[in-house]
Amino acid sequence: MTVATGRIVAGRYELSTLIGQGGMGQVWTAYDRRLDRRVAVKLLRPDKVAGQEADELRRRFVRECRVTAQVDHPGLVTVHDAGSEGEELFLVMQYVDGADLSDHLAEHDPYPWQWAVAVAAQLCAVLSAVHAVPIVHRDLKPRNVMVKQDGTVTVLDLGVASVMDTDTTRLTHTGSPIGSPAYMAPEQAMGGAVGPYTDLYALGVLLHELLSGDVPFAGSTALGVLHRHLYEPPLPVRRTRPEVPEALEALVLRLLAKDPQHRPASAQDVYEDLALLLPARGMPTGAPLDPTRPFLRPHAPWPDRARTPAPQPAPVTPTPEKTGKPDVARAVDEVKQLLGEGRITQAVDILGAILPAAAEQHGANSPVVRTLRKQYAATLMDDGQYRRALPELRRLADERATEAGHADPQSLRFRYEAAQCLEQLGEPAAALAEYRTLLPYYENQYVAGDPQLAHDVRRRIGHLLLALGDRAAAHDTLARLLHDVERLQGPGHPLAAEVRRTLQWLGQVRG
Repeated sequence: MTVATGRIVAGRYELSTLIGQGGMGQVWTAYDRRLDRRVAVKLLRPDKVAGQEADELRRRFVRECRVTAQVDHPGLVTVHDAGSEGEELFLVMQYVDGADLSDHLAEHDPYPWQWAVAVAAQLCAVLSAVHAVPIVHRDLKPRNVMVKQDGTVTVLDLGVASVMDTDTTRLTHTGSPIGSPAYMAPEQAMGGAVGPYTDLYALGVLLHELLSGDVPFAGSTALGVLHRHLYEPPLPVRRTRPEVPEALEALVLRLLAKDPQHRPASAQDVYEDLALLLPARGMPTGAPLDPTRPFLRPHAPWPDRARTPAPQPAPVTPTPEKTGKPDVARAVDEVKQLLGEGRITQAVDILGAILPAAAEQHGANSPVVRTLRKQYAATLMDDGQYRRALPELRRLADERATEAGHADPQSLRFRYEAAQCLEQLGEPAAALAEYRTLLPYYENQYVAGDPQLAHDVRRRIGHLLLALGDRAAAHDTLARLLHDVERLQGPGHPLAAEVRRTLQWLGQVRG
């Protein structure tokens, strides 16, 4: 199916970047134009796989998505919206920042067995909640599992597989089954009744893949893979990874039992077995995407957010010209329109994506690129993304100071905004040092004197001194500020009233 960037789904969700595609449909990053937030949108075409059953599938899809939305578990992706539009079904989900488990595995070879245990344990917690509804996922595989930055695991596509999986044994003309043969339980491949035990088999396949680097049953054709699921025993993982604990190997073999009755009774039972192999409480590595972290320090905040760069969202690809290069001018016009409509988050991503192309076309130090970078930094601040705005502002300030001197008003403005970012990020000492460095420039009328900004900087210095516990210095700073504001602006000025209230409060505290 062909879908264009910028298409609006359900009059609300604007598609931006294609991130996944299969026979049934596509997955896009998108923007919720009403709430100005990133989302993921899955588009499905049931008529492409079900023929005359499309209408029934469409009804089941909406019903299943309603049920799915009622399952409340932090390990499940949140469903925001679902419905149909024309021949398509659409599912709007939470945008999950992280890596899917397949990519995570590819980047870590061999995959630490402790990580495999931590991933599987988190999946058991999700499956327990899902099976209690009861819902069977039917398509648990690495591509449907996301590892987030803090190491927590999120399961995707709950409910969608159960809608599309009306007949798993029916093959297309090319001999490919509907579903994922590599992770398909024998009873599912044979068209038998599926249940929680079916998901446990898929969990066994996934665990085997994490530990050995490959699925237990592979083949050149789907029928060949399904035959091996039905008749061949899996290779014990310790044959290739002797460091894997025997208990873990035994659990994988039980999960991969051909007969559902020989598998563990529930996801809860699997979790209890895995719990014995989970790491003890301790200090995590601090690296992102470490799935052991939720067990090492449960419910702890992600370490040192003030020092850890915020993850970058998936970039938006601007509309290309016939030359294949992004159209910078068109993207700038789009940003202006978005900002006018208050859709700041989307404008931020377009600006971030267009900057490399603009630098290539016009030069990194060109007026066009400099203007775009100023807009990018300002928009990041408007969107509350202070951690991303801070390095942009510092770079702009340094470049401008190199060209025009440290007293240049524009360079000082960038530094002033960088200090504001530091305030918002909870770094009062760093913000205080920045404001103190700026203040002489704003007070010197022969350099870049600006009484209004000087007063604002002094007010901020006083408040930061309060935040750092130096009440005496704060009182002195604000008292001198009040005297100057009343002398220049009059006692009724709003800033004078604000400072006066702070001083009264300080006097009560000191008394």
